[in-house]
Amino acid sequence: MNAASLNHFLSSFSPFFAMISSRALPIRIITVVKRRSPGVQLLVDEYVGKLRHYCSVDDVLVRSNPRNAWDSRAQVDDEDAAVMNLIRSDDWIVMLDEQGRDVSSEQMADLVADAGNTGASRLLFCIGGPYGHGKQVRDRANVTIRLSSMVLNHQIALLVLVEQLYRSWTILKGQNYHH
Repeated sequence: MNAASLNHFLSSFSPFFAMISSRALPIRIITVVKRRSPGVQLLVDEYVGKLRHYCSVDDVLVRSNPRNAWDSRAQVDDEDAAVMNLIRSDDWIVMLDEQGRDVSSEQMADLVADAGNTGASRLLFCIGGPYGHGKQVRDRANVTIRLSSMVLNHQIALLVLVEQLYRSWTILKGQNYHH
């Protein structure tokens, strides 16, 4: 999806319309990671628990590939293949990448709502490893966004993502979390 298509996509729905028309897709979050700290896991679990009031959520860890640490290209390729093995043909994929498009909380809510109208069976978010995403994931992604203009550690990116997904659903449902 090019920048013009993404802009049109993100501006095509108002939160009110999305609230009426969206179907809650199950969410799968794939994170390439060596390990997750217990403190981050505690916060992620808190928001995933809140999110489950709106949709099912699957938090999947793909082990980063330390055996190829000396060869970053081989590491990315191995991680890319592992992520692709978890993607189905009917998934609607949002890739998180530092080169992605900035989105506001309201635009993220629209993205979540519109994904429910695509015919996809699942909304999938991909958080890459230390060297980013490989070619297969990049080519397969329906949308590429970034959570900040700053580069975020994958654990922080995951935490921001699950909070924003929860915020998105409260926006879509007109609930009292987002002011």
